[in-house]
Amino acid sequence: MDPATLLGLGLAFVFIIVANIIEGGNPMHMLLLPPMLLVFGGTIGVTIAGGTMADMKNAVKSAKRAFTGKTEADADIIETIVDLADTARKEGLLALEDKLRAIDDPFLVKGVTLAVDGTDHEELRDILEAEVHAKKKTDKQSAKFFTDAGGYAPTIGIVGTVMSLVHVLGNLSKPDELGHMIAAAFLATLWGVLSANALWLPIAAKLKRISDLEVNRMEMVIEGVSAIQAGSNPRIVAQKLRSLVSDDAEAA
Repeated sequence: MDPATLLGLGLAFVFIIVANIIEGGNPMHMLLLPPMLLVFGGTIGVTIAGGTMADMKNAVKSAKRAFTGKTEADADIIETIVDLADTARKEGLLALEDKLRAIDDPFLVKGVTLAVDGTDHEELRDILEAEVHAKKKTDKQSAKFFTDAGGYAPTIGIVGTVMSLVHVLGNLSKPDELGHMIAAAFLATLWGVLSANALWLPIAAKLKRISDLEVNRMEMVIEGVSAIQAGSNPRIVAQKLRSLVSDDAEAA
């Protein structure tokens, strides 16, 4: 599990709460049900309306990945591919069938299986690249769901504030309650802006980042499988794959 999302969002809310306390505020006053219900419920509703039910289901699954997803280190897959290349060069492609049972990367297993089955080099690459393309499309749509939510939330918050201010104007005869009602009115705008920038948009950014890392790994697998199929020298394969690993991917 990569703790970056939980850690980052946790820090953001801690600093927001601490700043509120330093200013003399009470964080509990921010937890007012009506504006929170309007902002979160309204935002999710209009975001769903802008897509399909399939988009919503994929977004729910992706949200879990944003908090608990983990990308494997590229060094591990390079080591595995080099080992496969060494075996294929010494014993032939058919010798790789036994090794596939110990590999837990489905994409690599699929690529090597196609190679062992004698799939044409170009056809094999086309099949694997088509899967990468499909993954990019799915991941892009999942991230878009949360990006859209981040765009809608502030506006929904303003709608809530306007609604509450209309209520305030209807109660001008109760001056002793105006302060509380005005403060409550602006909570909708607060939660709209806060949820967009401290929840929806960070989740979208994390999903895009995870997708980039996973796609980079899949592209590395494609190059590795092509090299294995061509019978390339394992040392050359290792050098080629390491050249595809960016600094930020190593850091991740």
